[in-house]
Amino acid sequence: MNEAELTDVLEEAGLSPYQARAYVALLELGSAAATEVAERSGVPGPRIYDVLRDLEEAGYVETYEQDALRARIHDFGALREALESRATRFSAAVEEIECRWDEPAMEQSVVSFVTRIETVIEAASEAIEGADNQVQVATSPEHYRRLRPALRTATENGASVHLSVFTSGDDESLPDAEDVAPVCTEARHRRLPSPFVTVADRTTACFAPHAGSTNEYGLIVNDRTHAYVFHWFFLTTQWDIWDPFYAAPESATGRDYLDIRYCVRDVEPLLDAGETVRLRVEGIDTGSGVPVTVEGTAREVVVDSGNDRLGSRPVVTYGGRVALVLGTDSGPVEVGGWGALVEDIEAHRLRVLSVE
Repeated sequence: MNEAELTDVLEEAGLSPYQARAYVALLELGSAAATEVAERSGVPGPRIYDVLRDLEEAGYVETYEQDALRARIHDFGALREALESRATRFSAAVEEIECRWDEPAMEQSVVSFVTRIETVIEAASEAIEGADNQVQVATSPEHYRRLRPALRTATENGASVHLSVFTSGDDESLPDAEDVAPVCTEARHRRLPSPFVTVADRTTACFAPHAGSTNEYGLIVNDRTHAYVFHWFFLTTQWDIWDPFYAAPESATGRDYLDIRYCVRDVEPLLDAGETVRLRVEGIDTGSGVPVTVEGTAREVVVDSGNDRLGSRPVVTYGGRVALVLGTDSGPVEVGGWGALVEDIEAHRLRVLSVE
């Protein structure tokens, strides 16, 4: 490495150009007068004194008087330590860059861990208020009362709200049908303590362990894939196996479904009986992600879950593919449920318009 290259390296290590040139000159000269260092390094004479004092303050050189100001490098340790520290940091930076390149970290906004149940309830309330399609909530009577204003807002916005209230058996604190009627589409009673969970519009999920858990924490999830896991947790443990204590009257224009499995379970026997079932489906085009609405006549059901029929068993026992083929004016359209990939449409809401 020549002098120019060494000077460049010292500049990269944090020395100013004049300091680097003066230091390299002292390496060659040994002990020398300030004027000699200035001449050897090319640093302007009036500046050399300040440059040498700055190097001395950093611990890299020593100055002394002997007829004139002189300087020498008496201890290489300080500069070596500085260079080795920078080398270690650069090496660590290379490893970190390589790690992040190979294994990108999950976006921090996707999942948040919190330590207070109040934070979970606040996040759930905000998500519920902003929902306009579907809300699923499993809650204690206490937290139901805190969420009731948000649930009412979601219901008034047109969202279908499924409310599961859990208690220890036949608890007197369970709200009655009259109380829940303005704030939900259907309410069920789970007679066992349970974790708190909310899923709103298939994108946001809030979760907290039940009161008897040894650790108090919560999860706030803003991601469709993760929310799908909590959706199935709600269906399997909080909803499908428990009896309703309130259900809103069916609309005069037809019955709404938010999960295609429930729709297919009811439609399939009608098709077998030779009935003509007409439906409207609101959802997204799986190819473009654009919202779509289609109307058509049910032609066929597709069930791929270890059994070729849904039958009368709880819908949550069917975790495989379930789809519905509609005959429309533009041809057959295949409709799937949440996370549909091979179907034409991912259904968010299905309405039975007529049965003839």
